Amino acid sequence: MKTTPSSTAERPSFVRRNALRIFVSVCLLILFGMGAALWRYFGISGLSSYSEQAIVFEDTALQLPIELAGATGRIRMVHFWDPECTYCNRETGAHLSYLISMYKRSNIDFYSVQKPGSTGELPTFLQGKLKPLDYIPGMENIPASPAVGIWDESGRLVYAGPYSLGMVCTSANSFVEPILDRLVAGETVNQRAGFLAVGCYCPWTEPAKP
Repeated sequence: MKTTPSSTAERPSFVRRNALRIFVSVCLLILFGMGAALWRYFGISGLSSYSEQAIVFEDTALQLPIELAGATGRIRMVHFWDPECTYCNRETGAHLSYLISMYKRSNIDFYSVQKPGSTGELPTFLQGKLKPLDYIPGMENIPASPAVGIWDESGRLVYAGPYSLGMVCTSANSFVEPILDRLVAGETVNQRAGFLAVGCYCPWTEPAKP
């Protein structure tokens, strides 16, 4: 008489036949869980506190301090930041670190200006890579941060505004790399100002009290 194998006997055989599929499924679940956790900590979900804002950048009055101004033969880039603008700083800080590494062999000097009255330090990976400045004439007119000012070798302001468009700051949507590339190549860059940008920004100056 032909006997039917029990379900207990079939189970090991099923596991062996589908071992690869089970392994892949478990790995995908683990990766998905890790990705969700990282997204929650580092990603866009944290930016919900800083909804996209439309800001008009028109910082043509920015000037370098006397000791840095003039035709020095060096390109000068100044990073304006607010320690309390945590999520916006996270994306911009990573982008800025990339810029410093990318142009470290070029004739570019990197500086930083912290929001007046604020307390805090630059991220560890940026410390020592930017020279801090207490004040730049005209910086009180900056509408929001993070922001950047770029001066060419002759000391002429060629750009003042945001690093990029959108909630996430990358080289793909950056205003900065195309300008620095042209300046490093010795090309003339006409000043760009008075434009509307949408992205992750924090107020630079405190709103006036009624």
